[in-house]
Amino acid sequence: MAGFLLECVAGFVGIRKKAYFRWRGRSSIDCVGLFRTAEGAGAVDLGAAGGRGRRARHRGARQRQHDRADAKKNALKPHLKKQWVIPPDASAAFVAAMEDVLEVYHRPRDPARPVVCVDETSKQLISETRVPIEAAPGRAKRFDYEYRRNGTANLFMIFSPLEGWRRVEVTDRHTAVDYAQVLKQLADVDFAAAEKIVLVQDNLNTHTPASLYQAFPAAEARRLVERFEWHYTPKHGSWLDMAESELAVLTTQCLDRRIPDKQTLAEEVDAWQNQRNKNHAKADWQFTTADARVKLKRLYPAL
Repeated sequence: MAGFLLECVAGFVGIRKKAYFRWRGRSSIDCVGLFRTAEGAGAVDLGAAGGRGRRARHRGARQRQHDRADAKKNALKPHLKKQWVIPPDASAAFVAAMEDVLEVYHRPRDPARPVVCVDETSKQLISETRVPIEAAPGRAKRFDYEYRRNGTANLFMIFSPLEGWRRVEVTDRHTAVDYAQVLKQLADVDFAAAEKIVLVQDNLNTHTPASLYQAFPAAEARRLVERFEWHYTPKHGSWLDMAESELAVLTTQCLDRRIPDKQTLAEEVDAWQNQRNKNHAKADWQFTTADARVKLKRLYPAL
């Protein structure tokens, strides 16, 4: 029995001894005679050395990632999209209509034959559900995110760029009859003394002489048709209509807010157009046919 116990103790001591040497072989501290790992120049941690690291510097200044002075903006933004009027390449119909409008725009001013551009847009009528908090020094006006929809209204823009005159007609709809009534007032009231009105407009399906026949008897419709010299911007080329540019000014200066009803819209638009007409705000069109044949060369058929 005693011999057996001695063998067990010896075996246990042997196992502990082997494990001890294996543990010592994995350490390089306080182990005399064992190999140490290769040492070389390492990077210095500025934070541990008493300085401030790059990340700590930005955190200390409370800078966001994109606000840092060394941050670089990515020119590519694939998440952004824009709706665009893309003209067709090598289209004879497009360039023919474009050059026709450009020729009109570069005619000298003639009171007997005024150039008038027509376009239209819509405005959604929105009222507040809570009384807004007016602006105060150091605080912008506050309004609630909830609103009430009150339908839409249509706006006809009649703009004479060389005369520095415009009129905005607010209507409930934009049907052919509404368009015909706008042309009748343009011919018989706004420019009653003109021999002929040079009319520039886009290709909306109601912007045709047929709308006059739909609204008036044939004799009256024919009389009104003869009062105008008809010109159309090309399809996908509505940017050639200067009334569209004037509508953009109207939207920025007058319509960029909540307007509750048609009456308020008409009053706001009337005040805007009176101010613009008082200042004789004109449009100075610079783009010429020669420019188009160079800058828009891809739109011309290759012969």
